[in-house]
Amino acid sequence: MKTKTLMMAKWVLCIALLTGVSFIYYLNTGITTSKVLYIPQGSIRKIIAHLHERNSELTLLDTAALRLFGGRPQHGWIDMGGTVMTHADYLHRLCTSRAALKNVTLVPGETTFIFAMQAAKALDLNATKLRRAFERLAPWKEGALVPDTYALPVGLDENGTAALLLSHAARTMRQWSQTIFGDWNAARWHRYVVIASIVQKEAASNDEMPIVASVIYNRLNKGMKLQMDGSLNYGRFSHIPVDAGRIRKDRSGYNTYHIKGLPKEPVCNVSFAALHAAIFPAKTDYLYFVKGSDGKHRFTRYYSTHIRNIKHVTK
Repeated sequence: MKTKTLMMAKWVLCIALLTGVSFIYYLNTGITTSKVLYIPQGSIRKIIAHLHERNSELTLLDTAALRLFGGRPQHGWIDMGGTVMTHADYLHRLCTSRAALKNVTLVPGETTFIFAMQAAKALDLNATKLRRAFERLAPWKEGALVPDTYALPVGLDENGTAALLLSHAARTMRQWSQTIFGDWNAARWHRYVVIASIVQKEAASNDEMPIVASVIYNRLNKGMKLQMDGSLNYGRFSHIPVDAGRIRKDRSGYNTYHIKGLPKEPVCNVSFAALHAAIFPAKTDYLYFVKGSDGKHRFTRYYSTHIRNIKHVTK
């Protein structure tokens, strides 16, 4: 009996030693990872499952290791400090690392072209690669971002940064649509963003936005060209004043002096105030407006009055 018990103990010890050696060997095998990771809140199992979806090299052994050694992963963005390491180093960094964050602001009315340059400079990224990432991942060429101040992780590459911002914008726009319409319709929303982008570029204040929107609808309903300078402040031209020469030479689909109706794409990224104005315009009969010396616009139904307003402004 004692002999059998001793033999069983030896077998258990051997199995434990082999298991331990195998476990240690596993922890010292290499793993490839993204330099910057997002860790959700939740249990260790949930976190490892989330990471496993993005990296098939993680297994249940990683979950077991964290529990065995009492590790607790951080949550939020973390900087792994590299892309190739052992499983042991990977798990250690999950529990101890943090990513540096930098604030980047997208102001209402800014174009993605200009914002890509600003964000790239702040995050030490390549502006051209970031812009191309936006173009490749965004549902629309322009207007797919939501103006806000973002705390973005330093070390995330151009594709990751674009995907993060666009994902936030998509969720936000769907929430706005659900709040207003009770559903989500991409084509309908896109048209309102196009209108809102012109409102955003033209209005001198949030209070003016519904009135500017009414002018857009009134001109569209009468079959008139919009003839609005703001439509020409697209892309790289976001902050370039529009003059007669530019109006004459620009043959893009944004030039509302040449095209009839709305541009096919938004001019810029828009605020909720501009979208709300595009969806709920003021009820007016205005067809014209010009900015006065006080920065506010003078609205009118009549072309003759509009000409007088222009002459008064230019005196």
